[in-house]
Amino acid sequence: MTSAGVPVRPHTDGGLTRARRDFRAWRRTRPFWAGLLVLLAAAPIIYFPYFNLSLGALSVAMSTTAGAGSLVIGLTLIVLGGLLWFQPIIRFFAGCVSVFLGVLSLPISNFGGFFLGTLLAATGGLLALAWGPVDGLPENMSDGAERPSTTVAPEGGPGNE
Repeated sequence: MTSAGVPVRPHTDGGLTRARRDFRAWRRTRPFWAGLLVLLAAAPIIYFPYFNLSLGALSVAMSTTAGAGSLVIGLTLIVLGGLLWFQPIIRFFAGCVSVFLGVLSLPISNFGGFFLGTLLAATGGLLALAWGPVDGLPENMSDGAERPSTTVAPEGGPGNE
């Protein structure tokens, strides 16, 4: 009995190792960090207009007329963050809208969640705009195809008329 066709593995991967590897592969096929920042931007934008602080008998309420606008902006950012994770094809639209909503939250939602929500939304939106899917095979994998030559013809050589 021979084992020539069986790959050599000293042990099988555990469930946690496999899950981590699968998550890493999934994360690299989409603008993961952009979606995470856009999701995190929604928290201060939604939270601060409804914030109540009690200091003994003194109650400080941050409730303003901007509560409904902050809720709409925050929920839209949550939806956009999820779409960046699960529909990366719309990254350009979601990135533009995230930056727009982050800037729009400045006058509507207590300076954009005290600038924290604005910075997170703008950074996440710009990361979404900058992200692009990987094209082709990595450089270290050979597929047998010829790669373009990087040599330059000497001056006056063929093709330089």
